[in-house]
Amino acid sequence: MKKAYKTEVLLTAAQQQRVNQTIGVCRYVYNLYLHTAQEHYKQTKKHLSGYDFSKWLNNVHTQETDQWIKEVSSKAVKQAIINGDKAYRNFFKRIAKFPRFKKKRNQDVKAYFPKNNATDLPVERHRIKIPTIGWVRLKEMGYIPTNATVINCTVSQKAGRYFVSVLCEVEEVKEAYIPEHDGIGIDVGLRTFAVCSHHVRFDNINKTQPVIKLEKSLKRQQRKLSRSYEQNKNRKRGDFCAKNRQKQLQVVQKLHARLVNIRQEYIRYVVSVLVKTKPMYLTIEDLNVKGMMKNRHLSKTVAQQCFSAFRAMLTDKCLEKGIELRLVDRWYPSSKLCSTCGVKKTRLSLSERIFACDNCNTVLDRDVNASLNLKCAKEYTIITER
Repeated sequence: MKKAYKTEVLLTAAQQQRVNQTIGVCRYVYNLYLHTAQEHYKQTKKHLSGYDFSKWLNNVHTQETDQWIKEVSSKAVKQAIINGDKAYRNFFKRIAKFPRFKKKRNQDVKAYFPKNNATDLPVERHRIKIPTIGWVRLKEMGYIPTNATVINCTVSQKAGRYFVSVLCEVEEVKEAYIPEHDGIGIDVGLRTFAVCSHHVRFDNINKTQPVIKLEKSLKRQQRKLSRSYEQNKNRKRGDFCAKNRQKQLQVVQKLHARLVNIRQEYIRYVVSVLVKTKPMYLTIEDLNVKGMMKNRHLSKTVAQQCFSAFRAMLTDKCLEKGIELRLVDRWYPSSKLCSTCGVKKTRLSLSERIFACDNCNTVLDRDVNASLNLKCAKEYTIITER
């Protein structure tokens, strides 16, 4: 079984420069491939494969210009070309949008290092040796297994911090799962993150004081960064110092990363609590997150709740532990059905937070009623793969 371990690494100044150079070259090569493939398609109406572009880059382009491309790992450059080729092929297959150029400030480019020889990528308790970079100290000691077979690693940079993701081949140890609890229905929402049928409620992490303070600080720092761009528009070239702007950009990036880490950690906590209950099954609803994001009044709130990340983490954990994960259709009226008698309420506005049944006079919280209906849903799909 293949498993990835991602952790932060502590680099020296020389290693940071080497990693930044490698990531910068990968970003340049990726953008160069997109530009060359677009021009090639306009002239010939044919797709430029990554193999043909790699031959042109090594035999023609680097011989005439941009010889500094060869100063970094050739495997990282080749992987950048493969990523660009894959993005174009996915567009032609209509499974992805048209590929866009990578930007430095987005920090979405990673350096790829495969294991070509038996002596590559040795892992010790507190360090790992990466090709062309050397021994790198791990911040979290003992997290990456030293006895596993390493396949490759990827180095990334985010908000001034550096991370390494190591892909290993480990033995799959699957224990027999013995449920200790009845099935659980999970109703996610905007006011409350999740309400479960066993009367457990998870609050909205975005309404807590630390997140509100960080959001307020982010708004202020983004305004300051925007001012620096506006002030430099009317100045002559070379009159301003871009270092201060880069410092401010890193401040904004750190605040974004802090907010993302808080939300991701909270989702892990929710998934951990649900799995440790050892239920017979878990039932969630197939939400139309893309459609919900089109509502301009709710799009920011929906994005902050991270529904897709929650479903992905819950799926991975359930498949790992052997828990049955049920997916109910998005048109299932979980909020309008009475969990006691099953009668459907024809009209139920979003402002009504209390569900009152006209048939059996049952009065319940709207979200609790929905979670009970999800638990007892008869039509569902069992998720069997990620």
